[in-house]
Amino acid sequence: MEIREVFARNLKAARLAKGLSQEELAHRAGIDRTYISSLERSVYNASIDVVDRLAGALELDAAALLKRPAADVPSGPENPVE
Repeated sequence: MEIREVFARNLKAARLAKGLSQEELAHRAGIDRTYISSLERSVYNASIDVVDRLAGALELDAAALLKRPAADVPSGPENPVE
């Protein structure tokens, strides 16, 4: 899974967990609502500035929006399977 898809999935899940509409999240982050929609559909890559603004609006660390699901992390010496 590409990082853009990981971000899209995490962004939508975090937004829904907070009970926010795309419009409300966009307002809080100072970003256009249609851009939020495009990010959630993996249409665009977000800049680190946008990731940071969205994370702040969602009261999360930016890293939380970029973290791959455990099942998607490849195993190997750096990431051993437990």
